[in-house]
Amino acid sequence: MNKLISAWGMNAEIQWVIFIIFCILVTSSIAWFILVRVKPSKLATELQVRTRSWWVMCACFIVTTLVHPVVTLLGLMYLSYALLREMYPLLNLDARERNVVLVCYAAVPIQYGLAYFGMKTLFLAFIPVFMFVFIPFMLVVRGETKGIVRSISLMPYSLIAWVYGMSHLALLFQLPELQGFTAGPQGLLLYLIFLVGMNDVLQFAWGKTLGKRPVLPTVSPNKTWEGLIGGVLSITLIAVAMRFLTPLNIWQAAITGFVTAVAGFMGDAIASGIKRDIGIKNSGHAIPGHGGYLDRLDGFSAAAAPFFHLIYLFCYH
Repeated sequence: MNKLISAWGMNAEIQWVIFIIFCILVTSSIAWFILVRVKPSKLATELQVRTRSWWVMCACFIVTTLVHPVVTLLGLMYLSYALLREMYPLLNLDARERNVVLVCYAAVPIQYGLAYFGMKTLFLAFIPVFMFVFIPFMLVVRGETKGIVRSISLMPYSLIAWVYGMSHLALLFQLPELQGFTAGPQGLLLYLIFLVGMNDVLQFAWGKTLGKRPVLPTVSPNKTWEGLIGGVLSITLIAVAMRFLTPLNIWQAAITGFVTAVAGFMGDAIASGIKRDIGIKNSGHAIPGHGGYLDRLDGFSAAAAPFFHLIYLFCYH
């Protein structure tokens, strides 16, 4: 694949995906700008605001991915911290749980440090094995048993969902080099970012266009079967078309795209259930037009680990 701009040091595959993202954002911005003026509506305005936010988010993702692996690591670590920091205040934590929150925050740099230094065995075991036992013990050792089941369920899950899952993105940079695969870990990370981001957009678009039958009417009434199926099939095709960022063949890319889209939907559904239980629509206001970090990163946190293990299974096992 030839470079678009030969003077740039980045790989041709990376240049092409940045160009594709730029074209999509420009086309979307122009389309929503015209739609708002020709046929004003709440949906058109929402799409315009969402697109503006995607400009900022895509720029941040691309810069942190390409500058240096340490910058990428710090950016991903910040996102995990931001997810915890955003959700904990919404959960009405009691005094016992608030003390354990400090331990959860401390686990974030440890988990990402294990990824950065390539300590894969400890990386895979630290949260789901060691912290899974240590945190419940810290809750129990205070001697207060009222509500202990809720606490034991809540605190470890927060680490699994928003730290353990997301940290698999950092582990991509520890995969060994493959002959003939020039996009490298940056390509894999951009591939996942593109798939999850487009999955969110396309499921929303298919749902708004054709959606009639809700998938989870009591959890998230706006999520429809038409949106889910249309989004999953679209992402599967996009995953095949964008496989130049990966060492995957056609069928491996199709499977990876399918699993990523379904996992992204699952993460979004779980987050919707949590927010409905709390009684909020959005988890925050950090991202205009999108809500908080959890509202946009729920799909990434759920899809990152399956994506990593599929890549490892198909190409590095």
